[in-house]
Amino acid sequence: MKFTPIDLQTWPPGQMFYYFSKMAPTGYSITVNVDVTEMRKALKEVGMKFFPAYLWLVTKNLNRQTEFKIAERDGVLGYYDSLTPLYASFHEDDHTFSLMWTEYAEDFPQFYQAYLENQASFGHVHGVLGQPQTPPPENAYTVSCVPWIRFSHFAVHSYENKPYFFPSVEAGKLLGQDGRIFMPLSMTCHHAATDGYHVKCFLASLQQDIRAFAQFL
Repeated sequence: MKFTPIDLQTWPPGQMFYYFSKMAPTGYSITVNVDVTEMRKALKEVGMKFFPAYLWLVTKNLNRQTEFKIAERDGVLGYYDSLTPLYASFHEDDHTFSLMWTEYAEDFPQFYQAYLENQASFGHVHGVLGQPQTPPPENAYTVSCVPWIRFSHFAVHSYENKPYFFPSVEAGKLLGQDGRIFMPLSMTCHHAATDGYHVKCFLASLQQDIRAFAQFL
């Protein structure tokens, strides 16, 4: 993965980043309903799982904007060329979950196959990390789903005292309404890295890709 340093003195949002990270550390959450009707139909027609497709689409659209990929590495502020989804793998036997990750690939079938291979190799492993041989990569961000709950809002906040600027994304139980299928989608962001404009752009491109998902199969 590539990490590009940022010069706060010349970076246009530099002053705002400093303000919301040092002077008034601030985070925010927003929840919307996303229409996933066409995506669900396209996946069902080819017998593919919804969850890995959701992981891939969210990551694909976050990767469009530098602001979602900002991090601090060895005390240096910068951004990665792409994010890796870090997600929860649920264990039916004892109702616990383990954290797993699948490296992002621009080609959806390639990512989907890698996800299936991860599940086959590590889906049975219990504990915090489902892939215990290596820690999650530096560019891993949290994206998951609570498939049992249809929520109107969901927020995740980390109280650990360390710089973390990646977004967290959570989906909820799907809802059928007027012949359409909607998915509640929550984003929790650090205001130092992103604001409402970036979220607006993400949601617009995400919805566009969901409607035209068949092109990625």
